[in-house]
Amino acid sequence: MMMAVQTTGTGGYERLCYGPVPRPEPKPGEVLLRVLAAGVNNTEINTRLGWYSSSVTESTEGAQDGGEDITDGGWSGATPFPLIQGTDCCGEVVAPAPGSDAPPPGTRVIVRASMRPKGWDDPANIWMGSDFDGAFAQYVCVPASEVFAVTCDWSDAELAAIPCAYGTAENMLHRAGLEADQTVLIAGASGGVGLAAVQLARRRGAHVIAIAGAAKHAAVRAQGAARLLDRDEDVVAALGCDTVDLVIDNVAGPGFGTMLRVLKRRGTYVSSGAIAGPVVSLDMRDMYLKDLRLIGTTGWDEPIFPNLIRYIERGEIRPLIDKTYPLSEIATAQADFLLKRHVGKVVLIPPA
Repeated sequence: MMMAVQTTGTGGYERLCYGPVPRPEPKPGEVLLRVLAAGVNNTEINTRLGWYSSSVTESTEGAQDGGEDITDGGWSGATPFPLIQGTDCCGEVVAPAPGSDAPPPGTRVIVRASMRPKGWDDPANIWMGSDFDGAFAQYVCVPASEVFAVTCDWSDAELAAIPCAYGTAENMLHRAGLEADQTVLIAGASGGVGLAAVQLARRRGAHVIAIAGAAKHAAVRAQGAARLLDRDEDVVAALGCDTVDLVIDNVAGPGFGTMLRVLKRRGTYVSSGAIAGPVVSLDMRDMYLKDLRLIGTTGWDEPIFPNLIRYIERGEIRPLIDKTYPLSEIATAQADFLLKRHVGKVVLIPPA
């Protein structure tokens, strides 16, 4: 047996049940990991709330109680409840898959959470913690091809901060083709994906403009932002129209149209989330008269995770950890996460 958090359905925190469950047994081609740390992300909360359902139109903050028995509230429709969530995993190899290239027992690894089961030429993707049991537990089984050893002196919590946030951010920049000396505007820059995007865009040599609450400006600037805007600031008045090459926006909501106005002609807008609201108003003229590209990103491309491993081992990035909680305090961690007072990642630590 092991201790784990099972999400039993859509709804409030009462759906998070911490207790003993059977320890998973690895199938052929899988690796059993002891979970050392697991990051908290919007996606786990959204899935518990049923927020991915087309019936939900409010922000993640406005939907905190969730809806009971929303059957289409997962990434791809129905979520396989009861589910052990947890998209981010730093773990230790316990039992590698026979005949695989998996690292030997005792190796510390991180897990590529976005997986392409049909190969890289097929866009179909599945996610750990959304489509199958994830890291909110003492142990987890994952495909051997998805575990990556990392050589660094980071804490377990720091490594657990990488997969979802940095994988998503790097995928957004990769798809957009961000180049050195271009200007990128990053909304929600103090959160996990936003702060990762700040670091990764600066690593590419871009000029980074970040939007965050005023109290968080110093922390975001320290991660590589050259200019900070307050989250309530008039972005067009501050920057002017046609001034930005790329917008990274996981906020959406009422500010969506503004983001298109500040883009240069042939600029690019990229999103992988919508925490301020999924239903937006689009003036088509802003899109087609400026020859804009609008890109949605969920499944990661093949180079993304190997790139991140290289960046870590070269000392080119490092996540900021806001706070850690015992796994048993997941409800408190998620409630604090939704207050949006944190800068960087919130991480859960399972019992040893």
